[in-house]
Amino acid sequence: MIYFDSSATTFQKPNTVYAAVAEAMRTMASPGRGGYRQAAAAADAAFRCRQLAASMFECETEQVVFTFNATHGLNIAIKTLVAPGARVVVSGFEHNAVMRPLHKLQAQIVTAGRRLFDPDDTLAAFRDAVTPDTAAVICTQVLNVFGYRLPIEQIAALCRQRKVPLVIDAAQAAGVVPVSLKKTGAAFIAMPGHKALYGPQGTGILLCGRLPQTLLEGGTGSQSALQQMPDWLPDRVEAGTANVPGICGLLAGMEYVLARGMAQIAAHEAQLSRRLQRQLAQIRDIRVFQGAAQTGVTSFQTKTMDCEEVAQALAQRDIAVRAGLHCAPLAHESAGTLQTGTVRVSFSCFNTEAEVDRFVTALSQILHG
Repeated sequence: MIYFDSSATTFQKPNTVYAAVAEAMRTMASPGRGGYRQAAAAADAAFRCRQLAASMFECETEQVVFTFNATHGLNIAIKTLVAPGARVVVSGFEHNAVMRPLHKLQAQIVTAGRRLFDPDDTLAAFRDAVTPDTAAVICTQVLNVFGYRLPIEQIAALCRQRKVPLVIDAAQAAGVVPVSLKKTGAAFIAMPGHKALYGPQGTGILLCGRLPQTLLEGGTGSQSALQQMPDWLPDRVEAGTANVPGICGLLAGMEYVLARGMAQIAAHEAQLSRRLQRQLAQIRDIRVFQGAAQTGVTSFQTKTMDCEEVAQALAQRDIAVRAGLHCAPLAHESAGTLQTGTVRVSFSCFNTEAEVDRFVTALSQILHG
């Protein structure tokens, strides 16, 4: 098959990831639950994963918290910083993992920046919106729908200057572009393990620039006499049994990214995206969303077919893409595509130019026979 839905999940993983998950299930128990060999092996693997993440994302080892996914991490971050009814500034491109928690808190949501592929407009809008009474700024680093890379470094500098905590949604950034807790000074950065870090589903990381509030309470394997969660990281927000096979797979995925080179992976994906955009431009009745500040993700619409119908026709040809609103209706509202959605093509390091060419041929046949 041709798999072009890596912004949802990188389906194709390095062989080392499969091996690490299987080995963990055969040889490891739970960290912090005993001094025997299997528990010690699990604790060592978890620590090595934290160490590698701390190196990749420029923070201290204890600031790396394991989560189930980026949504889990964003919920911890948001519910730490945002009181019910508080004023929050978000970009015009946020995912439901940000917007739904804010709506549940009945936050006063201020949307800053609605123009695709226009970092200057985005930054100017944040300058106008971030005021002293802002409880938090929450911003995606890379937009999942269109691949727009927001000016997160400048937004972070603005937040530091105005002393407003920043939460970064790095779901589409981690493993593709640099992510740094130290350089941004963010309060929290959330990311999944199963996208461009090539780990398994059910894994994620929350980088904590401050002590978070707990979302879950329970056993941590440390200070069991306490009836409250520990007040130190990472134990404070890692209640319950850890996903040790997932953590081992995530470690192997991050090692693969480092060995292959994040910049090289990003360049490969961007090259495939440009090739796709050039060929789509030759097909009549297609609108392609593209711009300078873009990663290796391309969304498009057709004038003759509904986007869901296009995706289904491609699936029948064993080509996987994502269509619809991509769990990001705010982004589609900003782009003017809320009523129609788009077809999204997103690459990984395992995709090839030949696959792009086959995709375009199949799409042409679907649209024009």
